[in-house]
This record gives sequence, structure tokens and C-alpha cells, in this order.
Amino acid sequence: MKRFLTLVALAMATLPLGAQTRLITTDGIAFTDGRDTLRTPAEGLWSVATGWENDWPADWKHAKPESVETSGEWTIVRGKLRLPQGELKLQDAYSPTPDGMIHCVRRYEWRGKETLHQATLSVRLQRRGTGLSLFVPGIVYYGNSNGASVNPEAVPVWTGAPGEFAVFEDHRYPMPFVMLEDASALRALAVHTVPSPVRGAVLSDQWWSLGAEAHEDCTEIVMYSGPIGYNGRHSVAKARQKQAMRYADTWLDLEPGRIIEKEFYIDIYGISRKGTGFQKPLYSSLDRYEPYDAERFPGFSEIVKGKARFAASRWLEYENVCGFDMYDPRSPRKHIVMGWCGQADSPGYSLQVLEPLLSAGSSWSADAVHDRVQRSLDFLTGCKWLEDGLFCVRYKCDSGQWDEGDPVSCGQAMYNFAKAIEYARKHPGTYDTSKWEAFLKEACNKTADRILSRDWNPASTAEAFYIAPLAIASRLFGKARYRKAAEKAAGLFAERHLDMDGCYWGGTLDATCEDKEGAWAAFQGFLECYERFGSKQYLDWAKHAMDVCLSYVAVWDIPLPAGRLADRSFKSTGWTVVSPQNQHLDVYGVLFAPEVCRMGRLLGDERLVKLSKVMYRTCYQLTDAWGSQGEQVQHTNFAQQGDMSNVYKLRGGYSENWTVFWITAHFLNAAARFVEAGEDI
Repeated sequence: MKRFLTLVALAMATLPLGAQTRLITTDGIAFTDGRDTLRTPAEGLWSVATGWENDWPADWKHAKPESVETSGEWTIVRGKLRLPQGELKLQDAYSPTPDGMIHCVRRYEWRGKETLHQATLSVRLQRRGTGLSLFVPGIVYYGNSNGASVNPEAVPVWTGAPGEFAVFEDHRYPMPFVMLEDASALRALAVHTVPSPVRGAVLSDQWWSLGAEAHEDCTEIVMYSGPIGYNGRHSVAKARQKQAMRYADTWLDLEPGRIIEKEFYIDIYGISRKGTGFQKPLYSSLDRYEPYDAERFPGFSEIVKGKARFAASRWLEYENVCGFDMYDPRSPRKHIVMGWCGQADSPGYSLQVLEPLLSAGSSWSADAVHDRVQRSLDFLTGCKWLEDGLFCVRYKCDSGQWDEGDPVSCGQAMYNFAKAIEYARKHPGTYDTSKWEAFLKEACNKTADRILSRDWNPASTAEAFYIAPLAIASRLFGKARYRKAAEKAAGLFAERHLDMDGCYWGGTLDATCEDKEGAWAAFQGFLECYERFGSKQYLDWAKHAMDVCLSYVAVWDIPLPAGRLADRSFKSTGWTVVSPQNQHLDVYGVLFAPEVCRMGRLLGDERLVKLSKVMYRTCYQLTDAWGSQGEQVQHTNFAQQGDMSNVYKLRGGYSENWTVFWITAHFLNAAARFVEAGEDI
């Protein structure tokens, strides 16, 4: 039996009722809420490596507590690690927080007379059991099982089997926490880190890392002073879209007198059902960082007028062709594309709503708005129909041919047609919607036929983009069949994803994994079903899908090395990670910001209302004098374009040449929905 140190009762008494209890033992420390326990390893409270072999720390040394004292609400535990080169003083300080967590500050002080080379510092916290589900915001979604089924090399994978590990750089995290869920026991735990670079690092931009490791009898949440790795490979970074890159030799050289601290928070809690363990730490992360200051970013009017001005530069017009070009006017490609990257259908809705704003002091007159809304949507209704209810979404101006079609693009186009018709009906006589309505009815008829067939079995969450337009169209045209299809689709995706056995995925066309677009498709669809049909279950489902979307949102300003982003004093708060496969930031969060705001109103959660405004306004950063913006912001060791040969030079870069039209269209579309909702952002 373990022998408890003195002052155990006093240490416990410092904690408020209901918070995690600390039990200090000769081996280390255990944290428990009375039902579940997170403890430090049996070999010692502190573990420090003093060597490096096979791309990973080696020659581990361990130390146990030697003394404990209290100071107010803090409990301070001290120890020493005696090495041939000298002494490493060790100290942990623990204190309860008002929100029921344990705040921890770990301190290392090198007292040797010479530099301690190849050192690796760590924090290790163990929970008994294997096969636990892992959630790492923006990176690992309950193991990334859907992405793993398609291409396990393209995404980090976790099953919880002994020997697995998934450890990533602090600066990769949009929300810096790791969560483990034990669904069988309805228990979960999370560790929140305070991200930081490390002094004494061999690399010039070396940060602490955070992640998890699975062992034979336990699962461990770990923090290291640099080492990273995943998918069975040590010292690699998720640096390319489909592959890792070696990121090695991440040790420290500690000079005499060097002090390093690592700060983190521990939370242990119960959950109501499987697949919900990630939600509590998500909101704890929001509460910790409070990313709600929208006033430090460009204003709403500036954004709308700037994006509308840039949209005007993408207008194409030939004899019988007109619409918004997906590409830069200087590009040889002249493509009018509906949905996804093209969004040529989007201004047909958004410009209607924003016309009063645009005609007052911008390059858009009321006549220009009317003309381009009417003719652009009319032109798109002439697209070619494909099999399975799909329609062609791309018109190639050079060949005069329509081609391509997919559920993501078709669903998004149908949504914008539905919104354009709905808004035009509120202003009778302004637009002739006859072609729009005929097109949307045909699309809904074909889509409903497929969804209501017995053999409908969508491959991914991509077809959730059909839910919202079907729900709206059911009201526009009084078609109960559209509602039936929308509700069947909503029910299927809820059944598939609410327990997170497979997270929302497949909403992007250049990745095959879990992604925020897949979650957004479900979020939008569930919320639209609630708004149109009223059942509270849809609101509950929307909350779950929204929270997955929000886990991709950066809640902190990630410090950046010299580069294009640092040149512009870029602030990452409110931007979104794309997916576990495409690990850069983008402006996509602006598109679902209005729905986040709406959920805040429905749930009475002012945090969501404030966050939505930040999500919209922050993403106008990096817009140049022409109103142009690139798609890929490299906040971590990852890139998709440019020189990708040196992993140590990727972070801080910015790919500003991929300026497809969605980057503009989504700002205007979201602005229109904010305006329709009467929100002042």
C-alpha cells in the first residue's frame, strides 16, 4: 500500500466542494473527482530525458516528491533529480480554479555548473485503461476513423491500441487542450496547456508539444519540450497535405541557471452520453481565452464594401454568358462555378440583401446589383443535368461546356437559390424568379427521389448540404416530400455522428477526412430543420455539430516567426483550421458565423454571439489594396503551396495567390444573413 505524505488532509481541505481532489503520495500525485482518477506515473512525478536515440528522447530519469507545503490555496511539491552533470531542481504548484479544474505550474531549474545537453522535459498524466477515444482540436477527432478508412497516411490516426502516440506542436492547436473519453463509463478528462516556445531549444522556433500515448494498462496525456510524432513515427510533423516531414533533434541544451516553467490545467468530469466528452473542454477553452474583442478588427461596413468591390472585379460577360469568375482575371482559366470554391450562385442572394449598403458609397449602384443578381442566376439555371440528381456546376467559358457535379457544390448552390427566392418573394416585383424556382424545384425533386429511395447510403457527410435547401424549399413550394427528405437525411447523419464513432467528414473536395465543412453541412441542416419544423431534437443536434465546427476555431493569437504573417502583425483568433489533413488556417469560419450567433440567441449563450462577430471580422485581415486575399495561412509547420522543401521554414508563411471566389463570396453571404437576422456586428 502506498504511504501518504504528511499534510494530505490539509492539501485536500484547500479544495472547494465539488472540485477535483489531490492525493499526494510517495510515488506522485493523483487527481480524482471521486469517480475517476488521473495520476502521475509510478516511476515518479517528474520524468526528464538526458539523451537522444532513434529520433526520440532517451536515458529517462525520474524523481519523486521530497517535500510538500501549502501557501494559501496553493500546494507546492518539490523534488530533485541528481545527475552526473549536476542537480535539476523540480517543483509543482497546484491550485483549484473557480471552474473546478486544477491549475498546475511545473518548474525546472538547472543548477549544474555545465550545460546539460540533449535534455527533454515532460509532463505525464495517466488514466487507467486502453482504447480511450482521443480528441485533439483541429487535428484528431475521436481517432479520425473516417479519414483513416480512406487514406491513413494523410491524417493522424488513433485507435487507443497500446503503442500508439499522437503528439503535436503547441502552435498547431486552435484550442490548446487534449481530451480522452471513456464512453463505457461515461467519463472524460481533459488537459489544457498554456502554449509556449522553449528557451534552450536546439531549433530556432521550437515549442512545447501536447498529445497522448497509449500503453498496455493506461493511456497517458503528455507534454514534451519539443518532441512530436504520430502514426507510429517519431520526430515527424504533419507538414504536407498527404505526408509527414521529418522534424527531429528537438532537445534542449540547458545552460547553468536556466529556469523553465510549464503551465496547464486538469479537468475530470462525467458525460451524459457517448461522443460528448469534447464539449466541456471546448467551452472551458473559450472561457479561458475569452476571444471576444471584435473591435480590434476591421468593421462590418469596411468588410462588406471591400469584398463587394472585389466581387465586381470577378464579373465575366460575353454574348450569352455572364457570371462571377472563380479565378483571378489574369488567369487563363475563365470558369463560372457553383458551390464550393466558385460560389457563383452566392451573390444572387447576398447582393439582394446588401443592396442598400452597397448603393450608398460603393461601386455598386442599385441598377448594377439588380442586373447582376437577375442575370447571373438566370444563366446558372441553364446548366446541364447529370445522373443521380446532380447538375453540372462548372461552366468553362473557353469551350462553352458545362461539366462536373458533386453533392457539396450542388447542395450549396441549391441553398443559395432557395435563399435568393425566399428574399425576392419578400420584395414582390423586384426580380423575376420563375427560372430560379423551376431550377430549384427540379433539383429538389431529383434530390428527394434519391434520398427517399431505400438504397440511399451517402458515403460521407457531404450530402448533409442538401438538408437546408430541402427544408427551405418545403416551405417555399409547400412540398411535404421535400420535408420528408430533409428529415430523413438529418436523422441519418445524426445517427452516424452524434456518438462520434465517425465524426462529420467529407465536406471538402481536396481532402478525404474529418473536416469542419462536413460538420458545417450537418450544423446548417440541423438548425434549418429546427427553424422550419420546430422539433427541439434538431436544436440539440445542431448544438453538437456546431461544437465540432467551433473546435476548429482558434481562440488565441498564435505568436509567429518572421515571415509574411508577422509582417502584417497577423492575429489568428477567430480563424479556422481546415481539417486534420489540411492543417492551415482559412476564412471559412465567416460562413457559419451567423449560425453561431443564432445559436447564441436560441441557447441564451452570449459567448457565442460575441464569438461570431470576432469570427467574421478577424478574417478580413491580410486583405490587400485591391481587396484580394489568399486562402492558406501557415500558423504551424504545414504548407500546401510554394517551396515546401524545408519543414523549418513553413510556419509563418502565407499563400496569397490562390484567390478563388469563395473567399469573397462567403463574406458577402454571411453579411447578408447577419443583416437578415437584424444583428449589428
